[in-house]
Parts: sequence; structure tokens; C-alpha cells
Amino acid sequence: MGYIKRNLMDNERLVFQTKLHRVIFIWPVLWFIVALVLFGIGINISDPKLKTFTVVTGGLFTVFAIFTFIPPLIRYIASEFGVTNRRVIMKIGFIRRRSLEVLLNRIEGIQVDQSIWGRILGFGSITVTGIGGAHDPFHNISAPFEFRRKTEEQIASFQDSRKR
Repeated sequence: MGYIKRNLMDNERLVFQTKLHRVIFIWPVLWFIVALVLFGIGINISDPKLKTFTVVTGGLFTVFAIFTFIPPLIRYIASEFGVTNRRVIMKIGFIRRRSLEVLLNRIEGIQVDQSIWGRILGFGSITVTGIGGAHDPFHNISAPFEFRRKTEEQIASFQDSRKR
């Protein structure tokens, strides 16, 4: 059970949940591709010294790819972003944790920033602005506009229920 589900209040239900986007793995994947290319070149070289150098370099790139893969993997597993019928809950981190929980009636706005790659691949940064001037950006979130839309829908339904 995740952080959000463990911290739901009575009569609170999860409406929308997302994770970090897989784009955070781009550098480890690129390093691994470089390693594979070096291994492929090394296998086809006839000069033994150059072959050894290429294969060893490919091995070093593989080790580097593995070590650069671990931090984003931990961030990916340990991050949750959710909208409930009462609040917005965002959490990043495993050992060093950063979280934001804002009641729907305390939210002034939600800003979404997307680069060109973010538009193409479906990720962006979300900044929740709460009453009192709190601006907390969270980067590389999957489906940021869907997150904002669900939050705005819940704010509207929360305000409608209070008017009755």
C-alpha cells in the first residue's frame, strides 16, 4: 500500500493518481546503448589490443549505466502524486522525503509547465499554489494536465457541495 492510500482520511477517496514519467531514465538508457555499441564494435575488431580496449570500455559504460539507473529508480518507486475528494497529495523520496498535502479549499491555483519534449512524451512540472503563497514545484510528472483537470474538478465539486 502506498503513501497516499495509507494517509487517506475518513470518507476520503482517491480520484486520480500518477507517477513520475519514465523520462527520468533517459541518461542510464543512453549510457547502456553506448555500452552495447562498444561491445558490438569490440566483437567485430580483429586487432586484439583495440578489441580489449573497446570491450573493457563497454564494460565500464555498463557499470556506469547501472549506477546512474539506481537513483532514478528509487525516485520513481518512491514518488506518488494524487488527487482525492478532499486534498492534493504529492510525495517524492524514500530516505529524504518531500511531501505536499493541500486541502482543496486552500488551493489558489495549479500551474503546469511543459517543454517541447514534455508535450511530445506527456510529462511536465506542476506547481501547486496554496493560500499563503506556498509554491511547490514537482518535476517530470506523467499526465500533468490530467492531474490539474482532476484537481480543478474536485475543487469545483467541493465548492458546490459546500453551497448546498
